[in-house]
Amino acid sequence: MKSVKDERRLLFLTYLLALVCFVDLGMLKGESFNQGFDYGALVVGGVMCILIAYSHFVIRKFFPDGDKHIFIFAAILCVIGIVMLYRLDMTNALLHQSDILNNVAKPRAATNFAIKQVIWFALGVSGYIALVVLLPDLKRFAKLRYVYMVLTLIFMSMSLLIGTEVYGAKNWVFFAGMSFQPSEFGKLFLVAYLASSLREFENFQQLIEPGLVVLTSLGLMVFQKDLGSALIIFAISLTMLYIATSKLRYVLTGLILFIGGSLVSYKLFDHVRLRVAIWKNPWSDPYNKGHQLVQSLIAIASGGLFGVGLGKGFPEYIPVNNSDFIFAAICEDLGLLMGLALILLYFLLFYRCMRAAVYVNDKFSRLLAVGYSTLLASQAMVIIGGVVGAIPLTGITLPFVSYGGTSMLIMFFALAIVQKISEESI
Repeated sequence: MKSVKDERRLLFLTYLLALVCFVDLGMLKGESFNQGFDYGALVVGGVMCILIAYSHFVIRKFFPDGDKHIFIFAAILCVIGIVMLYRLDMTNALLHQSDILNNVAKPRAATNFAIKQVIWFALGVSGYIALVVLLPDLKRFAKLRYVYMVLTLIFMSMSLLIGTEVYGAKNWVFFAGMSFQPSEFGKLFLVAYLASSLREFENFQQLIEPGLVVLTSLGLMVFQKDLGSALIIFAISLTMLYIATSKLRYVLTGLILFIGGSLVSYKLFDHVRLRVAIWKNPWSDPYNKGHQLVQSLIAIASGGLFGVGLGKGFPEYIPVNNSDFIFAAICEDLGLLMGLALILLYFLLFYRCMRAAVYVNDKFSRLLAVGYSTLLASQAMVIIGGVVGAIPLTGITLPFVSYGGTSMLIMFFALAIVQKISEESI
């Protein structure tokens, strides 16, 4: 009963956060465009609350035993992300209007990333509910090892074969007017493959095949210049290896091999050397190669501890502010405290997912929960670390917060499987 009360209290605070932020944005947009209150912001906030409430109701009604905090924490992150995307759309609309008034030959395009993200959020939670409700016992899927392996290699290599280079990385595929990142689906199947192949570990020989699959996946990411995905794949593989074997020497061997591979990549590929050089000293070329990181650091510093206020910053100076660098935009408007709150939310979500792994008895399910928990945590750590200059910059999305349909869907699919595991662990 206490758990249900905690969930309701947390849901109430989530609704309150959404409504307060979108009411604020409605007043700001109305003031900026001299058109009174913007009821579109209130509609977006209301739709978010309805989707969250309905999803929680369905999961709670049909599967009352599992950990519902997993979905709630993800929903809070989505609310923060869509609030910031709506705020960025507002700034882009102002710039578009200014360009038209000043007779600029090619006005900047007005965007509606927030509306699109709400649609992706709706699809994500629909997939989440469908997987939790329709998936049978996960133990039935433990023997599909080679199916997962084939799907992993297909999706990991797809961008290299038919992909398009975007922001220096060849990790996007454009098809029928739509775009997606195949490596995101590849990570999903890689976790399932490793869980299937490591569940009955007995000796070192059983690690050769999964080791080759992981090395192949890492190599494909390096050739696609997708360094962020390479780091995430490494983190997932090493974590699952330790959980499956409990052998520290295997983890140390993997770490040494990864360091060796990183040094070789640094020597062979110009883009790796460039990322490291920018990380070491972005101020050496602040208007060109180091521009992204420099603007990110300036935005975070200008926000200070409490931020300049929602809608009061200058996110137009931050490159790729709707995806890769949305964390910097959030810190500028809402301050470092909000940045720390985001990190805490990711930690809590990671904790709840790992908690499901602790209580489940089936090893395949346990490894799945560990893999998907690590996928979430490592992706958040890698992009936040890059944006604040702690590690070399990588072009990946901040889970549930950045704009991106592929990332939203994949993360909700992963959490749905963890939710299913938490139901089975009771």
